[in-house]
Amino acid sequence: MRESHIINYTRSTTYLLEQRGSGHILEPRKSTALCNIMDSFSKADLEKIVTREDYNSQVSPTLSRDSFATSTTGTKPRQRLVHRFIDSFKPPLDDDEGSDRIVEDEEELQPRQKLKKTMKSRHIVMMTLGTGIGTGLLIANAKGLYFGGPASLVIGYGLVSFVTYFVIQAAGEMAVAYPTLPGNFNTYMSTFVSKPYGFATVWLYSVQWLTVLPLELISATITIKYWTTSVDPDVFVVIIYVVLIMIHLFGVQAYGETEFIFNACKIIMIAGFIILSIVINCGGAGNDGYIGGKYWHDPGAFASDGGVQRFKSICYILVTGYFSYGGTELFVLSVAEQENPRKSTPIAAKQSIYRIVVIYLLTMILIGFNVPRDSSELMGSADSQTHASPYVLAASIHGVRVVPHFINAVILISMISVANSSLYAGPRLLASLAEQGYGPSFMKYIDRNGRPLYALLISILFGVIGFASSSTKEEQVFTWLAAISGLSELFTWGGIMLSHWRFRMAMKTQGKDLGELGYKANTGVYGSIYGVFFTFLVFIAQFWVALSPPGSGGKVSAETFFESYLAFPIWIFSYFGYMLYYKDYTLLNPLEEIDLDSFRRVYDPELLKKEDETQRQKFKEGSFLYKMKTIWC
Repeated sequence: MRESHIINYTRSTTYLLEQRGSGHILEPRKSTALCNIMDSFSKADLEKIVTREDYNSQVSPTLSRDSFATSTTGTKPRQRLVHRFIDSFKPPLDDDEGSDRIVEDEEELQPRQKLKKTMKSRHIVMMTLGTGIGTGLLIANAKGLYFGGPASLVIGYGLVSFVTYFVIQAAGEMAVAYPTLPGNFNTYMSTFVSKPYGFATVWLYSVQWLTVLPLELISATITIKYWTTSVDPDVFVVIIYVVLIMIHLFGVQAYGETEFIFNACKIIMIAGFIILSIVINCGGAGNDGYIGGKYWHDPGAFASDGGVQRFKSICYILVTGYFSYGGTELFVLSVAEQENPRKSTPIAAKQSIYRIVVIYLLTMILIGFNVPRDSSELMGSADSQTHASPYVLAASIHGVRVVPHFINAVILISMISVANSSLYAGPRLLASLAEQGYGPSFMKYIDRNGRPLYALLISILFGVIGFASSSTKEEQVFTWLAAISGLSELFTWGGIMLSHWRFRMAMKTQGKDLGELGYKANTGVYGSIYGVFFTFLVFIAQFWVALSPPGSGGKVSAETFFESYLAFPIWIFSYFGYMLYYKDYTLLNPLEEIDLDSFRRVYDPELLKKEDETQRQKFKEGSFLYKMKTIWC
């Protein structure tokens, strides 16, 4: 009598492991209802039911299917879990046509190595809103406020916010058009601009995310000093470091869920901070009564007198703004792990407006109203011992108790969150470098659980720099790490917008229909053109500021110059180094030779029009709540 065991089922197919004679085979069978199949099994049969993951984790090239059937029924659940975890680090299995053999040949293995599509729309939306809310926004802007003043802070962040939106729109359009392109937006620059440009920019961006982990570890210890300075900071570094490693050992799903929680905490804190700041400013809380615009008059809206110095203070804050908005582009990096990029990418692009206006601009305005720019507790002040965040000072200096501790706790979570994102982005960037031939081939190895394993190990090793937090020079280490991160965002964002500009030019040159695009940037190509030129001007302004930054008294120092402009010589060295080594002197790829078809998902224009018409009709007939959800979400 034939004996069957359920292996796995989908909505339309139930896979049965059937014992025929002396061997087992996998055979797909259509099923009308799972319950009908379950009823046909005896109790003894049901005890042998295993999942496909259990099957894959147990089978090996030397293990027969008969021995597998015996071993799975006799293995304890805890042992199977351990085995599955260990096996997840091995090369991926070849699942084509029901085969479960391990692919060992490197040339055959590489095309099959895939990042798993476990990122859902809620993960992407929360990543867009919360990822990047960390050191730049919550701590580094303290120096901007101290050296520039509240007016410079608001103007600088306001200018950068326009570019941020252009980047999101440009990256979103290309991400939906090329959802399976290896390397995502890192490959855009090599494809649409030139290989030397792509090599230099992607390597600098990778170095940025490698340094973000130690940067956030140091930032976390600075945040903890608000509570205590008696405990060795390295103790906290070890705890955070180990927790982050454990999260990423469990794959992208663990990252997605933890980031969802972390970002939810950050969004709630920002919302609470906005309400509290308004109440404090109006005199409803604290000891100072009505504050209003007091600090814009005394000590003043700008930290310097004279038009030139005020303009310089705004230029100083521009790079801080780029650094603070950094990470906005990460939702594009995750496109290979999104279930439906065409659906999640436009939603994320829409909701990025809330992040720009509310989380950044509104909070900058409120900080300027509630925190005097000459506070001795701000980072940058020679008298500062705690290096407190302006978000904490906005409550604590006005006598509000307890609440500053909650704010500081969420700021600490934010530091951990960005460090968590660095262990997600860094390895994938290194893997994309290897896929493009820009790095060692071993870095493109992706294990059975979808982790770029060796690249992850390299990123983890960079975290050791975070133990500099116990040094008396921790603020200098912070400044040097931030110097790489801040300026590299200019190269990356400029590269994304330049790639989009040339992508549209190539589409026009080759006679491609824009209707084939699943998502078109709301700002069109003109937003990218504006963003490219603005970024170029910021490079010039930052060079001027780096020579003589605010607070230096006009003195020129090589140390202060490279603290602000370190990323630029790294990019120049990489750019010309690639040209000389590979003898590739291409400045811009010819538009008619750009490959627009490989990896591009071509959508049916007529079908897209019908879908849009259906959505408009659904919106028209929908309830008030549905319309509000559609507009805002």
